[in-house]
Amino acid sequence: MKRLAAGFWPVVALVAWLLPDSLPILTQMLIMGLFAVSLDLALGVAGILTIGHAAFFGMGAYVAGLLAVHGWSEPLSGLLIAAMVCACMGYLLAWLVVPGSDLSRLMITAAVGLLLGEAARQFSSITGGADGLLGMEVGPVFGRFEFDLFGLTAFLYSFVVVLILFYATRRVVKSPFGISLAGIRQNPQRMLALGVPVALRLRQAFAFSGALAGVAGALLAQTTQFVGVDVLSFERSAEVLIMLVLGGAGHLTGALVGAVIYTLIQDQLAVFSPQYWMLGMGVLLVAVALGGGGGLAGLLLRLSRTREYS
Repeated sequence: MKRLAAGFWPVVALVAWLLPDSLPILTQMLIMGLFAVSLDLALGVAGILTIGHAAFFGMGAYVAGLLAVHGWSEPLSGLLIAAMVCACMGYLLAWLVVPGSDLSRLMITAAVGLLLGEAARQFSSITGGADGLLGMEVGPVFGRFEFDLFGLTAFLYSFVVVLILFYATRRVVKSPFGISLAGIRQNPQRMLALGVPVALRLRQAFAFSGALAGVAGALLAQTTQFVGVDVLSFERSAEVLIMLVLGGAGHLTGALVGAVIYTLIQDQLAVFSPQYWMLGMGVLLVAVALGGGGGLAGLLLRLSRTREYS
């Protein structure tokens, strides 16, 4: 996994250099990759089942968008504010999510996402409703690098932010805090007997996961300078879950790779068959499940273990 993670970033940079016309789709891959990493932290690392993670993604997008519309155009502080709002939202929501069973967690997270999506439609005077949030003016990064029509600044901005947050998250996962989360996922009763504050750890993990998803949403808003109600949709939550399944949960790197695979397949299948591209995606997911699960990351781990024993 370390080799895959180390090779991912140079490959993305090389593709951006060789194919400058692909900058917008590469930026989208990076943003959705960060979103998938946030879900992996909650689901793959901490074991918190959620199918409404778009609530944080959309909240981060609307926070950054509303700040830009009302004159707060500095992008980095916009990301920070979005992260703080979504972290607080995640911690408060965790009081409902963490104590429940897996089924109740699914229902609560799905309900929150649907409620926020409906609220965005109803309060159209604030959010723009179905027409989306218009009039965003995002300032230059560090006051010097303006967002251009070719998407270069947007790509470099997203690349650096996602790179830093990915390695920061991986450091957290490898820390005693992250190791305790892995133990809680495997056997919460044993960790509780060892004196680990299980509920507190899960609330903190859910808040951190929400903050990452909020930054991803804010990045999307700033780089496209538009926010639509679809950022809060259930389909958005389903998309990121598919990315995580394709890449492999619990490895972080798999989330990034899954976002790339999903975006490429979606783009190619949509060109080949705009009406039935989801059919091809469904066949791929079935193939992943029949292959033993674990996505690409799981496959690579099985291959590496096979080499060790051979």
